[in-house]
Amino acid sequence: MRVLTSPAETGAVTLALPQDVQTEAFDYPLDFLRKRVWHIPRSRPDRTQLERAAQVIRQARQPLIIAGGGIHYSDATGALLEFVNHTGIPSAETQAGKGALPYDHPANLGAVGVTGTLGANRIAREADVVIGIGTRYSDFTTASKTAFQHPNVVFININVAEFDAYKHNAIPLVGDARAALEELLVLLDGYRVDEQYRAQAAAYNRDWDAEVERIYTLEHGPLISQGEVIGVVNMLSQPRDVMLCAAGSLPGDLHKLWRTRDPKGYHLEYGYSCMGYEIAGGMGAKLAAPDREVYVLVGDGSYLMLNSEIVTMVQEHLKVIIVVLDNHGFASIGGLSKSVGSDGFGTKYRFRDESEALAGEVLPVDFAANAASLGATVYRACNRSELAGAMLAAQEHQGGPVCIVIETDRSQRVGGYESWWDVAVAEVSTNPEVEASRQQYEQAKRKQRYF
Repeated sequence: MRVLTSPAETGAVTLALPQDVQTEAFDYPLDFLRKRVWHIPRSRPDRTQLERAAQVIRQARQPLIIAGGGIHYSDATGALLEFVNHTGIPSAETQAGKGALPYDHPANLGAVGVTGTLGANRIAREADVVIGIGTRYSDFTTASKTAFQHPNVVFININVAEFDAYKHNAIPLVGDARAALEELLVLLDGYRVDEQYRAQAAAYNRDWDAEVERIYTLEHGPLISQGEVIGVVNMLSQPRDVMLCAAGSLPGDLHKLWRTRDPKGYHLEYGYSCMGYEIAGGMGAKLAAPDREVYVLVGDGSYLMLNSEIVTMVQEHLKVIIVVLDNHGFASIGGLSKSVGSDGFGTKYRFRDESEALAGEVLPVDFAANAASLGATVYRACNRSELAGAMLAAQEHQGGPVCIVIETDRSQRVGGYESWWDVAVAEVSTNPEVEASRQQYEQAKRKQRYF
């Protein structure tokens, strides 16, 4: 219970009992298992460090907030909103922090880093003060340490974990995110960023919304694009609905494109990009929030990793809407390998033996039939109109899980928006494409900052 209720160490706890122990009786005090309320403390940062941080922010010309998962864990979305409204400091979001501000708030720059928006990445590049709130500064968030290029950038890190608060040689505000924001705002009374800077952030917000709309309505064909699938689900879902995903190229596209309207409406397992988490995680989300519609977006590769919890959903009469994007293979890692000069490394579901008449043909994997065999109600869709119809039918469905299967174009991708990810390229190769990629890689490496 100490770990479960610790803001810094909190996490899943497993109690494993041997079979022989499970059968034994034990006389324990009744008080041992009595109901109790566990009070989770809100630790507060050192006052001297708070004052130092406030002084640095007051001197900043282009400060930027990086909103991480700690915003949600500490129930600090309201405090962040008040902080942004009073100071005018724009905010960008990590994967775990997405939804910290409504997508249409003029100070919300959206996703940052490798899977970031154009505005967030440009402002991050020029920011002279970076206020990280509840973020671990993962490789994706920092664009492999290339995101922040101001020569004199100062980091202020609000984090309940001391290890993360000190990253990037920051002014460490070790404590609860909500409590720290509330105390820091008092010290910043009367401070507000320049009006031109606020207008620039608001313009980036509007421009990005237009870019999202363009991708949502791309009318790509003959196969629909992944971005369009996200758009149909987003536009037909309700603000309190939960979107859940985990692995492949979907998380990156969702980070950029999903319009969050509720702080608890975006659920991504992206700490380890666990393929197969999606369907089981969707069931867990539904158990945790039975009054919310839960949408699981999953690629065909992740679906094949773990789909058996569909059976449990049928058994427990749990309704989760599962959208399977069939692009005939591992499109994410295939695209990544191509981006560094390689050729996909067998990431397409194809017949392999060149001597066969079917060599190179797509494997006949029927995901709709598979889901139906597990007990799900299934809809097939081939385009935006059919997907929208399937979505509306799924929303009306009463009872167990619903699965919508749609084929997508693996080659139609969402852009990178001036970001970079440190994916190593072979230093020695006779392949001209690999050699060219290696030169680009070495040039990008020079931009990495180590603090």
